[in-house]
Amino acid sequence: MKFGPAFTEEGILFRLWAPLHESVSLKLEGADPRPMQAVGNGWHHYTVADASVGTRYRFVLPDDLEIPDPASRFQPQDVHGPSEVVDLSFYRWKTIDWAGRPWEEMVIYEMHIGCFTPEGTFKAAIEHLDHLQQLGVTALQIMPLSEFPGRYSWGYDGVLPYAPDRSYGRPEDFMALVDAAHQRGISVFLDVVYNHFGPAGNYIPAYAPLFTDHHKTPWGNGINYDGDGSEMIREFIIENAIYWITEFRLDGFRFDAVHAIKDDSAEHLLHALARRVRAAACSRHVHLIVENEENDSDLLQRDENGEVRLFTAQWNDDVHHVLHITATGETFGYYADYAGDAGKLGRALAEGFVFQGEHMPYHGGSRGRPSGHLPPTAFISFIQNHDQIGNRALGDRILASSPADVVKAVVAIYLLAPEIPMLFMGEEWGAKEPFPFFCDFDEDLNEKVRKGRREELSRLPGFDANDLLDPTAPSTFAAAKLDWSKLTSSEILDFYRTLLDLRHRRIVPLLKGAGAGNAVYRSAGSALAVDWILAQNRRLHLHANLGAEAAPLVSEQDDGETIFRLGGSDGGNLAPWTVIWSISEA
Repeated sequence: MKFGPAFTEEGILFRLWAPLHESVSLKLEGADPRPMQAVGNGWHHYTVADASVGTRYRFVLPDDLEIPDPASRFQPQDVHGPSEVVDLSFYRWKTIDWAGRPWEEMVIYEMHIGCFTPEGTFKAAIEHLDHLQQLGVTALQIMPLSEFPGRYSWGYDGVLPYAPDRSYGRPEDFMALVDAAHQRGISVFLDVVYNHFGPAGNYIPAYAPLFTDHHKTPWGNGINYDGDGSEMIREFIIENAIYWITEFRLDGFRFDAVHAIKDDSAEHLLHALARRVRAAACSRHVHLIVENEENDSDLLQRDENGEVRLFTAQWNDDVHHVLHITATGETFGYYADYAGDAGKLGRALAEGFVFQGEHMPYHGGSRGRPSGHLPPTAFISFIQNHDQIGNRALGDRILASSPADVVKAVVAIYLLAPEIPMLFMGEEWGAKEPFPFFCDFDEDLNEKVRKGRREELSRLPGFDANDLLDPTAPSTFAAAKLDWSKLTSSEILDFYRTLLDLRHRRIVPLLKGAGAGNAVYRSAGSALAVDWILAQNRRLHLHANLGAEAAPLVSEQDDGETIFRLGGSDGGNLAPWTVIWSISEA
């Protein structure tokens, strides 16, 4: 690693890449600043023989500005405080032989460490891993951990990407959580943000060319991935991903908003990142997930053997939007483009994206690229995630207020479909706690956030900005914490467990090596039929009526084995909210 403290025979080597300054000093806590040695190419070094694990330090710029290490491994006093020397080699792994799990086995569970438990820590999360294992979860997807300013945050405003936020515990505590998950056969993915830095506590622009005005993002100037000085900026980000994979033994990432990562280099940062992360993981299973508003299927390409080239899968908002309309009847904002009939859900299940280059009115132009040639496992399906809940004015969970028969129908589709399913924490027992947006800056930034959220939501029909929760209030964060005392044996929890058990027994074995581009769908009104040809010469069939009235079958029911039935059929009609899954010979 080029960044952060290095342990050498002579002592601890402190390093800072500060090409905008000819001189930089190192300040250990309780000592006077020491001038560092300029060693070329913008690097400044200083070796301290008597420094040790636990030593706290800052760098001092020529204008006397004291800054943390941009590659700090731990920030005990928040983003403006000193960095702490950490030696992760002291951790003794219990799962040294863990090699990960194949992608087709994934059932993902998205969680926010601060809200997953009342304590909001890595250690507290370990206590609930047995519940997730028994549920059928095989992967955690943890919302961003990088050190952020303040007491609470969604994590997308982090500024020190190598340091897990101190509010969740120490780095060793995160390693213990990963270790405990692996002991239970659960992979761990981390949500990482490489498209912007947060608005408070980011000191890098004071000494390095972090941003460029050649590219714009929703957060301002783009990160400098292709201009002067970009080589080291790219290395800082790529090494960060390798750091999480090698030091913390993570099983992969979810990359936030990759459409906002602008790069005109010969090799795009995303391509370089995927290539080097996979090389660093060696023979371990590592899976790379993207969030991509542009629905660029090129990132998901497979080679001639069906193996992943770059990225394993994408969050498929299109599936969510159609299922959301089905469950709620809401058709405002971007949902209007997905309303109409079950055919849009059929296309999303069979081909991936609903919009594959067609004009999308809300988007204001064409959206997406062809995706029907990809395997279903290139897409992640969900009915809840942090965005789709948190970007509602009240952060309310729509499943918690929807009729039981509707919820069951929607869940039975996305948990048994050959796409990879993802749950949001608490969904499995019908948790009613909201998940509104929250953050904690100084008062000036807090007011800007409050104003920005009001303006953003006021543009969406159906959202009353006057009812918006204060995203900076401690009560908003506290309201989002799961109440585990409400977890009891219930009909909905048993339903989730039954479906996931069925998925692991009957669906997962058909996904490895399943062909691509051979799914078909048919629809009429609320009725839907989808067929997938999967592995072992098997055909998976879905027949559904996602409406409150009986609907005629849109294709003949197959003679295969019915593996799941919700609702029923009478002659040529499907009862309301009916879902039937079956398997036959291809």
